[in-house]
Amino acid sequence: MSSKTNPGNFFEDFTVGQELPHATPRTVTEGEVAMYTALYGGRFALQSADQVAQDLGYPGAPVDDWLTFHIVFGKTVPDVSLNAVANLGYAQGRFLAPVFPGDTLSATSTVIGLKENSNGKTGTVYVNSVGRNQEGETVLDYCRWVMIRKRDENAPAPAPVVPDLPDRVDPETLVVPGVDLSAYDPRLIGQSHRFGDYQAGEKIDHVDGVTIEEAEHMMATRLYQNTAKVHFNQHTEGEGRFGRRLIYGGHIISLARGLAFNGLAPAMWIAGINGGAHTAPAFAGDTIYAWSEVLETADIDGPLGALRLRTVACKNRNASDFPHRGDDGRPAKDVILDLDYWALIAK
Repeated sequence: MSSKTNPGNFFEDFTVGQELPHATPRTVTEGEVAMYTALYGGRFALQSADQVAQDLGYPGAPVDDWLTFHIVFGKTVPDVSLNAVANLGYAQGRFLAPVFPGDTLSATSTVIGLKENSNGKTGTVYVNSVGRNQEGETVLDYCRWVMIRKRDENAPAPAPVVPDLPDRVDPETLVVPGVDLSAYDPRLIGQSHRFGDYQAGEKIDHVDGVTIEEAEHMMATRLYQNTAKVHFNQHTEGEGRFGRRLIYGGHIISLARGLAFNGLAPAMWIAGINGGAHTAPAFAGDTIYAWSEVLETADIDGPLGALRLRTVACKNRNASDFPHRGDDGRPAKDVILDLDYWALIAK
C-alpha cells in the first residue's frame, strides 16, 4: 500500500547535485514581526520603527534579517533535516535584499556534499539553500551542513564529497544598501558609536541574560514551520540521547542577536554569514548570555562599514570572562553557539 505522507529524507536518499524545491511559500505579516519581537526582544531601531527606516531611505521597517533566515530555513526542513540529529554549521551566507511585511518567501536547496559518519548510523549532508521573494529576487543564499539519520544502517556509504567552503565572505561581495545618513539620529538608534569606534580584537560583553521557555521555543518552531523531530516531538525525543527536545539552533542565534543590542545597537544590518557552529545543545530552562568580538573591520564603499563579528552564546553562566575555548582547544562546555558574521554599521 502506497503512502501519501512524507517521512522525510534519510541520509541514503540524498545525492550530490540533487535539487530540492521546497513547499509552502510564506507571506510575511506584521503579526509575525511582532511575534518575533515578543520571542527575542530585539531593539534594533531600523527593524523596530518605520520612522527610523524612512529617515534612512526605506519605505518602512524591514523584517529582521534573522527572521528572514528562519523562514527560509523552515521551508528546507521537511526535505533536508526532518530526520536530523543536529544542525552542525553554516557558511558562505549573504543577505541580498531586504524583506518587508507583505513579501512572500520561497526556498530551494541543492545538495553540495555527502559524507557518512564513522558510526555508520548517520551521515553529514551539505546543502546550499536560496530564498527568493515573490518577484524571484534572491533575498538570502547560504550553505549549511546537518547530521542525518540513516534509514538502513547497512546501506552502502556514498563516495564522500565535502565542499570547499570559504572561511569568510569577501566583504567586497556584501550587498550594502544605499542608505541616507543625513537624518541618522544616534539617540533613536540607542548608541552613539559608529564604524570607526570599533576595532579588531575588541570584545564586548552584552551583559544581559534571557531564560528559554519551553512554550516560547515551541511557538518559534511553529512560527517558522520547522518540523524537525529533534525540536518538535517530545514523544520521539523522549526516547533519544537527551530524553527531551533540543532547542532549535536558530532560536539561540536570535536570542544572542537580541542580547547583542547592548553594545552593538548601531550594527542594524546583517550582511553575511562566514561560519557558525552549534557547539552544544540547549534546553528549556537554560539561561543564555552572549559576548561578541570584532574580528575584522572593512571600510567598503558607501555610507556603511562592515564589522566581522564573532558572537558567542553560553548557557547558565554570564559572559563577563568571554568564555570560548578550553585549554584543549575545544569549545568550553557552557558555550552553545559560535557565530561568525558580517554586520553593517553607519560610518
